[in-house]
Amino acid sequence: MTDLSVVIPTFNRLATLEYVIPSLLASALELHRYEILVADSLSTDATAEYLADISRAFPNVQHLPGPYTGRAGARNAGIAAAKGVIVLFTDADILASEDLLYRHLERHHACAEKGERRIAVVGKELQVSSLAEYEYLRDTPQARRGLHPDSRKNVDWLYFLTGNASVRREELVEIGGFDENFTGYGHEDLELGYRLKKAGISLLYEPKAVNYHWHPVPYEEQQGRMELAGRSTVRFARKHRSKWIALKLGMTPVSLIVHSILQRLPGLLKYLSQHGKKNAFARNIIYQFHYVTGIKRARSEDKQRTKGKK
Repeated sequence: MTDLSVVIPTFNRLATLEYVIPSLLASALELHRYEILVADSLSTDATAEYLADISRAFPNVQHLPGPYTGRAGARNAGIAAAKGVIVLFTDADILASEDLLYRHLERHHACAEKGERRIAVVGKELQVSSLAEYEYLRDTPQARRGLHPDSRKNVDWLYFLTGNASVRREELVEIGGFDENFTGYGHEDLELGYRLKKAGISLLYEPKAVNYHWHPVPYEEQQGRMELAGRSTVRFARKHRSKWIALKLGMTPVSLIVHSILQRLPGLLKYLSQHGKKNAFARNIIYQFHYVTGIKRARSEDKQRTKGKK
């Protein structure tokens, strides 16, 4: 029996995947105990050829091509194909530490021995801007600064980020996997975490399970991502009919008012946008502006659909 299935969604990410797969194959865990499932949304950058070459030397690497409509669909294909008891989610631009897989399994096994089987494990994901920074943090543990303190035991669904998270396959199947209505950027992982928690599954933090997210996003691209994330926030809150979800995700009266003020001050908005590349304060305001733009547009479209049904 395979202990662990690593699921990686990808689309035209060969430039980083060529580093990610070797980092997983260098795992301290024996090869026969895990498999790597690459759910590929029909990439056109020679991903298929690369994976075919790797699979000849390492049969535990499998290519799962398909017309997936987003990361949710790709990850669900990985869950469906998984032979492992535990499914670990990561991404095509995230480099694994040597003991990443072992640490996830160790935490699951330790909890099972205590009769705590209904758990999910979230590891420490570090952001890096280059291979050089990755190598520095890999070799200098004292320089690592994660999102959570190492003393944290549990995390909220708000931090269930599937760049470094593992769940028993049977529990993923039980709750229906990822919601494939989340086809744009953002929140399909948080929404899964929300349902896991509602199903009584504890979300545990494991700071020893470390990986490195190597994907510096250009300023303009991140603005577009933030708008898509805003749309996903509305979809998430609407699905569960919860204003509390919306508030936790930043859809607050204050954020909506600030957005309206900036819309009425185009000169200030332009100034902040121009300085956002170099100034963190301005950048955060611009990102929040685009996030709320996505929220407002999604809400407006919802109202139009509702009117159309009357």
